[in-house]
Amino acid sequence: MFSVYGVGGQLFRGSLEKLRQIGGVSAVARNIAIQAVGRDGRDGQSTSAGAFAGPAPQIPGDETHRSALAAYAQSQKVMLERQPLTRVDALMSRSVVTLPDTSTVLEAWQILARHGVGQAPVVNGAAMLVGLLSRADLLRSDRLPKPDSSALVWRALLAQSVSDVMSTPVPSVAPDTDIRRVARVLLDTGLPGLPVVDEQGLVIGFVSRSDILRAVVTDPPLDLWG
Repeated sequence: MFSVYGVGGQLFRGSLEKLRQIGGVSAVARNIAIQAVGRDGRDGQSTSAGAFAGPAPQIPGDETHRSALAAYAQSQKVMLERQPLTRVDALMSRSVVTLPDTSTVLEAWQILARHGVGQAPVVNGAAMLVGLLSRADLLRSDRLPKPDSSALVWRALLAQSVSDVMSTPVPSVAPDTDIRRVARVLLDTGLPGLPVVDEQGLVIGFVSRSDILRAVVTDPPLDLWG
C-alpha cells in the first residue's frame, strides 16, 4: 500500500497501479522536482583503493599449516537456509532520521551531516510526514548563490525554512508492502528511498535502494522470489 503526504496531510492512499495513474508517479505534484540522488546517505563511506586491488599475493610458508587453517575456517562456517524476503518491514531502516518542518536549512544540513545521511523525511509538529529533503536539493545550482554573492545572501539561504525548500508532496509506503513494488516506484521516481509510515502517517522507517541491494547480496543470500 502506498500513500502520498504533503503539508495538508494525506493526499492519496492506494495500490501501486493507482499511484502510477496520478499523472505518472514521477509527475506527482511537488514544490520542487525530485532529482535522483547518487547515494542514499547510508552508504556514504568511501571505498578504499584496496577493495579493488585484488587478492593479496600468497606468502610462502608451510603448506600443511595453511591447509590446517583452511580446514578449521571451513568447519566454522554455519550453513543457513535461504530465507524468503518479500516485505518492506524485513529490510527497512527503523532508526530513521527526521527533520522538523520548523528547522532552518542550516539546521537541516547539520542534522544530515551529523547522521551521515543524504536525505531525511520532514515531519510536522504532530510527527506526520509532510515532505522529503535531500542534500541534492540543497545543492541545486539554481538555488545556490553565485560565488561572488555577499555573505548576506548566503545567510538568507541558510536561514530559510525547510518547509520552503523540501520536496512535497512525497510518496510513502506501508511496512507490509511488497519489496518489488517499492523497487518499481524507486525506478519510476528516481528517488533514493521512500519513508515508511503507519496508518496515522507517522514515520516509522525508511527503505532505500541500498537497503534492497544489501539484502540481495547478504550471505546467506535472501530469496526475493521465495
